Formats: sequence, C-alpha cells, structure tokens
Amino acid sequence: MDATLSTPIGQLLDGRYLVESQLARGGMATVYLARDVRLERTVALKIAHPELARDREFVDRFIGEARAVARLSSPNVVAVFDQGSTGDLHYIAMEYVPGPTLRELLAARGRLSPREALDIIERVLAGLAAAHDAGVIHRDVKPENVLLGNGTAVKVADFGLARAASGIRHTRSGLLIGTAAYLAPEQVTSNAADQRSDVYAAGVLLFEMLTGQQPHTGDTPLAVAYKHVNSVVPAASSVNPDLPPALDALVAIATSRDPELRPADARHYLHAIKEVRRGMPLPAVTRRDLPVGAASQPPPDGTAANGAATASRPAGSTQDGAVALADRADGAGTVAAPPAYYGGTAQYPPGGGVPPGNHTMVVPVGEEPGYPDGGYRGRRGQPVYRPYAEPRLQRWLFSRRILIVIAVLVAGGLAWWLALGRYTTVPSVAGMTVSTARGDLANSGLHPVTGRGANSYTVPAGQVISTDPAAGSRIGHGGTVVLVPSLGPVLVTMPPVTGLSLDQAENAVTAAGLKYSEPTSQTSTSIPAGVVISTNPTAYTHWPKDKPVQLVVSSGQPLPNFVGQQISVAQAEAAAGGYIINAVTDNTSTQPAGTVTGQSPAPGSQITSGEVVTLQVSSGSQAGQVAIPDVTGMTESDAESALQAAGFNVQVDLGIFGQRVTSYSPTGEAAPGTTITIMVGYF
Repeated sequence: MDATLSTPIGQLLDGRYLVESQLARGGMATVYLARDVRLERTVALKIAHPELARDREFVDRFIGEARAVARLSSPNVVAVFDQGSTGDLHYIAMEYVPGPTLRELLAARGRLSPREALDIIERVLAGLAAAHDAGVIHRDVKPENVLLGNGTAVKVADFGLARAASGIRHTRSGLLIGTAAYLAPEQVTSNAADQRSDVYAAGVLLFEMLTGQQPHTGDTPLAVAYKHVNSVVPAASSVNPDLPPALDALVAIATSRDPELRPADARHYLHAIKEVRRGMPLPAVTRRDLPVGAASQPPPDGTAANGAATASRPAGSTQDGAVALADRADGAGTVAAPPAYYGGTAQYPPGGGVPPGNHTMVVPVGEEPGYPDGGYRGRRGQPVYRPYAEPRLQRWLFSRRILIVIAVLVAGGLAWWLALGRYTTVPSVAGMTVSTARGDLANSGLHPVTGRGANSYTVPAGQVISTDPAAGSRIGHGGTVVLVPSLGPVLVTMPPVTGLSLDQAENAVTAAGLKYSEPTSQTSTSIPAGVVISTNPTAYTHWPKDKPVQLVVSSGQPLPNFVGQQISVAQAEAAAGGYIINAVTDNTSTQPAGTVTGQSPAPGSQITSGEVVTLQVSSGSQAGQVAIPDVTGMTESDAESALQAAGFNVQVDLGIFGQRVTSYSPTGEAAPGTTITIMVGYF
C-alpha cells in the first residue's frame, strides 16, 4: 500500500472522524475504521483515492453514492451517516458492521443449506426492495457486498455503483459498470440496467449459495459476461441433486435472459420466495429466451465460487474497478462469443483465487466489421464471433413446442387453482391481541373484521376468543374472517358481610349473584364464634361472577394454657367457652394435687363448642414435699425471695393496681421446684 493511502491513519478529519486503522482497499476507495468523536460511535470511513479525486465525474459519482443511500431506511442496508471533503480527501461515513461477508462464509463453507440460503437472500432482497422503492439500483450485487453481522443481521453494502432510476440513461455511452460474474444480459448487450438487473444478480447469488459455485465461469471477465448473454443459468439441482424443484424455479425466474420474464423488482422476487417457503407453487417459467440447442451446461466440477476474502466491513469492496463493456457498433443488441482481453492478459488483484468476472473492472471493448471469416475483430484484431442463429424451420418448431408446453402448464395451473390454489386455511389466532390477530390474518391474504365482543372467564379482555370461520377452516384468498374479541368476565360488586353470622353472609353473597366456597375458620380473641371476620375479595370490589368468594369465620377464643393451674380454673374456663374437660390423673407428677401438668390440644389451638379437652392432673404425691411459705401481704420482691429460698419457682400474675401479694397458688406443701403463682395487687 502506498504512503498516500496510509496518511489518514491517526488524523482527525473535519474535526470529527479519528481514523484508526485500515479495513479494506478497493480500486476506487479505501475503507478505514474510524471513531466519530462527536457522537462517540465507531464508523466505517470510505475515502476516495487521491488520484481519482481529481476526476470531477468520479467525485460526483462518489458523492452521489452517499446521497442515494442516505435516502434509504432499511435494517438490511448499510446506513450512510455523513459525507464530506477535507482538502483532497473525499469521504463517506457509514455504519460499521462487524462480521464476515457472504463471500467469506462461502469460502469457508462451500455451499449453504437451502434454509440458510433462503434466509440470507430474503434479507438481501429486503434491502434491495427498499432501494428499488426509492428509485435506486444497486448494479453490483455479489457476495462481497453482503455483510453478515452479529446474530442474524444481513446488510447490503456498497451502493458505489448505484444510480437513481430516473438518471440511469445518462450513464456515459460505451461503459457499463458492474461485476462480470453477476451481470444481467441486458447490461452487456445494451448498457441498460434497472431493478430487474439487480433481481438477475440476486438469482445468481442464490444459485451460488445453493451450489457453492457460480453458474458461469471463464478465463477472463469478458468471457464470463458473454456467457450470461448466450447461455442460461443452469438448474441448481444439476450441481446439487439434493435440491428440490422449487429452488430451481426460484433461480430460473430471476435469471431469465429476457428481463420481461423476471420479477419486476426485488420486492416481487421476495414475495415469490416467501410464497415458495409457505408451500405455494410458482407460475410456470417459460424460457423463451433460449435458442434451440443453446441450453447451458453446468459449471465444471470443482470450479471455485468463492474469491479472495474481503474485509467484513461496509467497505468499498466493489470499488475494485469497473467492467465497462462497449456497445455493439451496429446497435443490434446482441453479443458474440467473448473477444480476447483488450491489451493482453487481464491483471487481477493480488492474492489470486478469484474467479474471472468476480471483480469489478474497467475494460474498453471495440469492434470493427469486415473480416472474411464472417465475424468481427476487436481493435487489436482479435476475432469476435456472431451469436449462433437457428434455422428458420427449427425456430418455428421450437416456438410451437413452447406454446404446447405453455398450454399444458396453464391448464394444469388453472385446474390446481380451481381445486386448491384459490383456497387457504384460517390460521389460529385465538389468545392473540386483536391488533396482532388482524396483522396475522392480513399477512395470510385474508380480510380481518372485528366483530361483537363476548364475555369470557378464561380469555383476558382484548384478546381473541375465536374466529368465524373457525381456525383451520378452508376459505378463499381474500376472504373475510370475523374476530370475536373478549370483553373479560362479568363483574359483580361484593357486598359487605363482615360482622354477620355465617348464614347471613352466605345469603348476602348469593343474593348479589356471586358464589362462595367452603368457609375457613380462624381464632379470635374479640369476635364471637360463627361470625365472619373477613372476606376475599373485600367489600365493594368488582369480582368475576363465576369466581367463588372466600369467607373467614371466627372460631372463638383460642384454647388457654392450663398447665400449672388448678383443675378448677380449667373447668371454669371450659364452662364459659362451651367445651368439655376430660381430666386424667397424673400419678408421676410431684405437683400439688389438682395441678394441671399437661393438655391436649395445645394452648392457642382453635377450639369449638362441645369439643373435648384432655388435661393431665397431678394426684398430689407427698414424698419429698416442703411447706410453702405464706407470702400474703408481702411485696412482690420479698415474696419471690421467700419462695425461691424455699426451693420453689415463682410466676407473677400482676393485677391492674397494687404492689403487694394478695394470694398465691398452690398453698400448703409442694415438692421443691414447683412453680408458685403469686397474685400482686392491692392488699
């Protein structure tokens, strides 16, 4: 690389772009990795070669590239951020796309699976469709200009050869810019290029992804270009027999030598690919551009389809030059067999391995008639032969044969359409939002209509309950499908029932139109048994009519702790609470007679009226018992000291007022370690 091109590295262009390193170099420009210091983002900076920057026409084309692509808005097109000039440097700031090019992927993999190839070509066509909608033609679609970013990103790069469709006829006469391996026949014969030329290149690109090789190869770029004129692109299955006929059809409709037989633009071709992926048949492909006996042969086995690896950036990879093929002097619009390369052997970029016709070059070609062999001669005397012409009778028979084939195909297509083709099935959209369901139905070629809503206890409001016709039903293309949206459940206001008895609460819930489930009980120290404590939902809440209401009912006060108390106290509590005491003698306890030593259920348990509570009651064994000091009238602290000195444990039961012991329990004698409960209050 010369010093001139490396000069920008380390420079800050226009006070904004800091050039960091070189990514790729082409025949017209070099692409650098740069940092936009103003917006703090990484960009790819395409800088025109200084020696070309002195050509006013080239500069205009270079600037026109930025203007053409800047109008495009597509996730599948490398975005142009800025264009400017500083001194002799003219640059374009573009989106930086990390990752390999499609050329590098093909070089590593050879060929791709049908699913991978269709996934990539769909995204390529989506980018070209955005360009065609804006009136921009790429004119140099090839694997080097397809960038595969991180994840599933596929972006079309380098619209350096693009022209606005309105100005395409203003291209300089006698020059055609493009890459020979992907040139459409009309670009070679008449310098004409439109959206269908990009479709042709996309078809060649699909063929190469499916087979791992290009359809036409030759010793020179011109040889490749002329093969596109005189030979059809072979069926991909002739190279890879595992491919289905539908893929052959997709390649064929895009690579017809007659532009009128191709899809009108990238969007139409993209639609055809999507139809095939959905299982829809394509219209019959009539190759009426084929002369009798001129069926092309598949490329020789082992022909490499991948060229030298290019930088995986939105680089000027197509700017390796341009192929400029001269029009026929007689304007006949036909092209003969390829003449020798003008000026001797073609010189390809360093590195080798790139099939002829895979680079963009500038090759002037001229022809002079008058040689006795019936052909033409180039400017240096190389023979240029006329295309093969069939005898008139043979052409007549061939044309009739084509008509018969067309008639059969039309009849078969019509029968299929009447029986199956005009119908489709209603997709399942239940559970989707109405807007999403409408979009899915529209994408399936149906006419969605939102009908009257219905209440549903299972489908949330705003989602689709069902369709009319039902999902899976047969319906004609463009037929009307009525969506039934959910209005949600019927809601009822929950009445206030807290504080009512269970029977009253259940009657109130039923009267409001709601259901109730089995009530649950909960102990309460303040709410009597059988009274509703709480509800779910709370009062005045809007509640679905079919969803049961939960009632929580008080079971009364929790079971007290009787352990350490006299049986008489427990019996009094049981009488007040409505439950029954079952006293069981405990002969092993050293507690005073009548003292409760255990209970079941445990303290704090829920207890209902009539339930039996079992208490273990000490029989009052006298062995080892000592007298309990009389602490009546003592202060709390004196009483505790006296009892503890006698070997007893002390439990204090404080009254509301007072500071002296009013009573204690048990009295008399007890075994050491017995707990004595003292009552403190006014004496």
